[in-house]
Amino acid sequence: MRDPRDRRLPRIAGPSGLVIFGVTGDLARKKLMPAVYDLANRGLLPPGFSLLGFARREWEDQDFAQVVHDAVREHARTDFREEVWQQLAEGMRFIPGDFDDDAAFEQLRASVKELDASRGTSGNYAFYLSVPPKFFPKVVQQLKRHGLADAPEGSWRRAVIEKPFGHDLASARELNAIVHEVFDPDQVFRIDHYLGKETVQNILALRFANQMYEPIWNRSYVDHVQITMAEDIGIGGRAGYYDGIGSARDVIQNHLLQLMALTAMEEPAAFDAESLLAEKLKVLKAVRVPDDLGRHTVRGQYAEGWQGGKQVRGYLQEDGIDPASTTDTYAAVKLEVDNRRWAGVPFYLRTGKRLGRRVTEIAVVFQRAPHSPFDSTATEELGANAIVIRVQPDEGMTVRFGSKVPGTSMEIRDVTMDFAYGESFTESSPEAYERLILDVLLGDANLFPRHREVEESWRILDPVEDHWDSHGRPAQYASGSWGPGEADEMLARDGRSWRRP
Repeated sequence: MRDPRDRRLPRIAGPSGLVIFGVTGDLARKKLMPAVYDLANRGLLPPGFSLLGFARREWEDQDFAQVVHDAVREHARTDFREEVWQQLAEGMRFIPGDFDDDAAFEQLRASVKELDASRGTSGNYAFYLSVPPKFFPKVVQQLKRHGLADAPEGSWRRAVIEKPFGHDLASARELNAIVHEVFDPDQVFRIDHYLGKETVQNILALRFANQMYEPIWNRSYVDHVQITMAEDIGIGGRAGYYDGIGSARDVIQNHLLQLMALTAMEEPAAFDAESLLAEKLKVLKAVRVPDDLGRHTVRGQYAEGWQGGKQVRGYLQEDGIDPASTTDTYAAVKLEVDNRRWAGVPFYLRTGKRLGRRVTEIAVVFQRAPHSPFDSTATEELGANAIVIRVQPDEGMTVRFGSKVPGTSMEIRDVTMDFAYGESFTESSPEAYERLILDVLLGDANLFPRHREVEESWRILDPVEDHWDSHGRPAQYASGSWGPGEADEMLARDGRSWRRP
């Protein structure tokens, strides 16, 4: 009926089902279940789509359907429509049990077979491991033992894994080996939800669909790049997960290094998974960690302070945290890319909790004009040109440049041009998990980090973590501030300063 290359009509998943392990957790309730409903509501799921939950609860199918209903009502992006809900609810099943329970996996296998017959799922299933990483090996081995990992002829089976993918290079390799014993590499989808965000995908559109940026996207014009992911919340109830991992492992190893790779990569031969992987891998392999890690990396911990008009506790006073903990809640590193395009251009990556506000952005800061015909008083308020890509919360892009101030004297000051997704397009951006779950069902791996990227990212971060383990304690910074003074000093030594988002 139409050319498969025609992208104007949305791609719709074929007959399929989704099995969520750890379906009682926050991620499933707040993100995955609403995303499935939103996809169904947008007509992107097949009529017989099925959703199976697996968890340690004594629930019946209708209890599970009620939990999904409540989660959808509270967190879905699109309007609630009864007819969509009813069609989705007919394909919901719940399997009670834990990961050692062979009987539960046999029940899961029976449910899959029953849904193939009643809903026409054609044996196509994705298994979403929304569980702590220590359970990954057990779940994938049970899937293999009970014949669930092996797809019938003409069908597919896929595994979806949430971060963290290990806690260092050795554990990442071990985890990859275990998962790949059961699923082929092209059947494994590692979720980095940042890559599902429209603005992140727009980095590629901005660079490679336009002529005006790419000629200046290199060492001849760019002074440095800052990539920031700031949160204004503390660890909340995640002490058990967070303590011992910290912000660098939690955010820099995956989200920020992926953003860096997309910002720095060469143009891919095509917009497909293999071509994107090839170019991102070249960047990650070329990343050089500084020789003097004491001068070019900073870690911090939030102390008590005022945030959002109220006084909040410091990290060491949070429930469940050891008062002697050296876990970082703030991390900043300087990296360089040893290739022809970026030689000598520093990339500053920083992330932290309890910072001034919630924001994620990529700032490409340009060199100053090599010669200025204006006297110094005319340009004293002029900063460096910059292109700032806002990933969240107000998705869009800002271009900062100098302009003459109206009046009789020649005075030049920074101004900004702003593009906001919400104002330029009539439809709201889908949630990242909507895009990623649909891509899993379609078998489209463009936006998923492959195992080699994960291992390269750990190669970059491991020396930093090893250095921190043997050198003192994290610097303290007041909650509500923009991090420890040591981070400002790190950039000041290079004659630069952090952007205030």
